[in-house]
Amino acid sequence: MNSNSFAAQTGATGEGALGTVLTVLFALACGALAANLYYAQPLVALIGDDTGLSASTESMIVTVAQIGYAIGLVLLVPLGDRVENRKLILVTMAANVVSLAGLALAPWLTTLFAMMLVVGITSTAAQMLVPLAANLAPAAARGKVVGNVMSGLLGGILLARPVSSFLADYVGWRGVFGLSAGLIAALGLAGLILLPRREPHGERSYAVLIGSLGKLFVRQPVLRRRGIYHAAMFGAFSLFWTAAPVILLREPYNFTPSGVALFTLAGVLGVFAAPVAGRLADRGYTRIGTIAAIATVIAAFVAALFGGVSMAALVAAGILIDLGVQANLVFGQREIYQLDATIRNRLNAVYMTTFFLGGAIGSALSSPVLEAFGWVGICVIGIAMPAAALIYFLLSDESG
Repeated sequence: MNSNSFAAQTGATGEGALGTVLTVLFALACGALAANLYYAQPLVALIGDDTGLSASTESMIVTVAQIGYAIGLVLLVPLGDRVENRKLILVTMAANVVSLAGLALAPWLTTLFAMMLVVGITSTAAQMLVPLAANLAPAAARGKVVGNVMSGLLGGILLARPVSSFLADYVGWRGVFGLSAGLIAALGLAGLILLPRREPHGERSYAVLIGSLGKLFVRQPVLRRRGIYHAAMFGAFSLFWTAAPVILLREPYNFTPSGVALFTLAGVLGVFAAPVAGRLADRGYTRIGTIAAIATVIAAFVAALFGGVSMAALVAAGILIDLGVQANLVFGQREIYQLDATIRNRLNAVYMTTFFLGGAIGSALSSPVLEAFGWVGICVIGIAMPAAALIYFLLSDESG
């Protein structure tokens, strides 16, 4: 049975419809791919101890993955406007499996960082699946389908930290990435059977396609502003979730990886922010919603100032940070997707590249700041990042 005949039986015939089976596959694959970027966040101390990486540079493991993701967003995702989508996605997922296996077996630090970079680059297959789902879904159900797929992606992001922390107690950090390789391989095999072909109609050369990304950032003020707002927010997010597990493994908490897993479950509540933010945006509350989302993250880091001695403060901060960041992401996506329906892949690539670079900066800062200035230093920078975004937002001429 080929992919097109199976798609027909599941209700996903060409670009006109998308069945339940395919929708679930899209959501699971997006979640599993996005999770690859976050497994390492609570494990940096374990990886550092195992590989001899110094405490001040441990967070570079997360940074490299996020830089890789930004590279993939720029160089791979726009290919969805030129290359047959099914082939592009499956080849990228296969490369992701190989890089995850290489990461799990990496004997040297150089190999570890190289494989982590490739894991980040190839995990952008998730951002190829989202627009493909939108193209396959009927217009009347497109919002619902994309929302379901994005819920899977956000679920993967939010569950990655507790899952990796829990599994590390039993299989070690290498086992976490080995299991991820197996999961992506299984989803890739399912995609080989289920994913229908989609041939794009873009006629631009690859060089012109990539070159247009920078022009979009310059010429689209809403895209530029929204990217910068969320870069600051995602930087604060990465800063917190890379540093918090480290302090939980130390005095006075002395958590095990499983204990850290329970703590990181607090962030899973952030998934509930997406549908609420979407409804608020649909009702015209984007401006006030953006202000509330950014202010929530500022308040979270104020609460986190007490996290060195109060577990309740840390848990509250984790919940609020994820709620604020996920809500702001949805507000931003809604704004940029209204700019030009014909270039949504590239708008999405520019938006996500911008804020993932912000996330890379946040994770890169976490270890050196934690070692030099302690948890208070983390919180001060965590307050400053969204505060700068809020000032920029209030000074801009954005009315939405």
